[in-house]
Amino acid sequence: MSKTEKYLITIVGPTAIGKTALGIQLAQHFDTEIISCDSRQFYKEMAIGTAVPSVEELKTVKHHFIQHKSIFAPYSVGDFERDAISKLEAIFKDHNVAIMVGGSGLFVNAVLNGLDEFPDVPEEIRKDLNLLYEQNGITALQEKLKVLDPVHYKKVDINNPQRVTRALEVCIASGQPYSDFLNKKKTERPFRSVMVGLTADREIIYRRINQRVDIMVENGLIEEARKLFPHKTLNALQTVGYRELFSFFDDTFTKEFALSEIKKNTRRFAKRQLTWFKRNEETLWFDYKTPAKEIIQHIEAIQKKPAL
Repeated sequence: MSKTEKYLITIVGPTAIGKTALGIQLAQHFDTEIISCDSRQFYKEMAIGTAVPSVEELKTVKHHFIQHKSIFAPYSVGDFERDAISKLEAIFKDHNVAIMVGGSGLFVNAVLNGLDEFPDVPEEIRKDLNLLYEQNGITALQEKLKVLDPVHYKKVDINNPQRVTRALEVCIASGQPYSDFLNKKKTERPFRSVMVGLTADREIIYRRINQRVDIMVENGLIEEARKLFPHKTLNALQTVGYRELFSFFDDTFTKEFALSEIKKNTRRFAKRQLTWFKRNEETLWFDYKTPAKEIIQHIEAIQKKPAL
């Protein structure tokens, strides 16, 4: 490998598949550092419900962007792109390889390809949509998006009011579907990208998700969510695992139903993650049980090939 050629190895895949463990193994092999690209692990108040790496794992390899923000401080994908690129520049001064681990497709894409350019949205449009949401709930937003942008409607997390509202803002402000603005151009980066995906049969993914939720509850998820309940309207808390427990706390759900909803919604989230990441035809996909040594061999074979 050339001393001047830099590589960003990105590990993607559904939640609970083992990305953290593989990231650490690769970072140890390449003697480098890890950038976390999980948009909910950024927040220090959300440790249990976001399955942040353990203290032992964090000590093993240097991690960045783990619990470095507060839920009270807005942190956008644009903010992360800027910070992550700056951190990569610093890592690449001493290393030829960096590792990025994450399940947040939008944030991964921002680092690898840059952000798409969207039109400015007048404040009155934003206010009108917020009022629609307050008065009629998320169903009204969903129905509106289905009409204005049926393509994005099928891809977006339809239960996330922030994501749906953002798409509607662009549709209304521009008069064009939100999806028309996506993936217009690729930003050139001073590194080569290698995408590694972990997957498994659906039944295995679902079982691992159910087990993870049970472990989170044992570790204090309900108590963590209860402390955050007074701030439930914050954007960072519009997250699977917290939303359902908030409904339990306000007596909309029973405890048992809330926990079953967490598992169900996490399974749906994992399905969306796979759909997003499968779009990249260059991703090297491996079964979650594949030894790290075998994955490393594939990566090093790519490194030996000249850039196109």
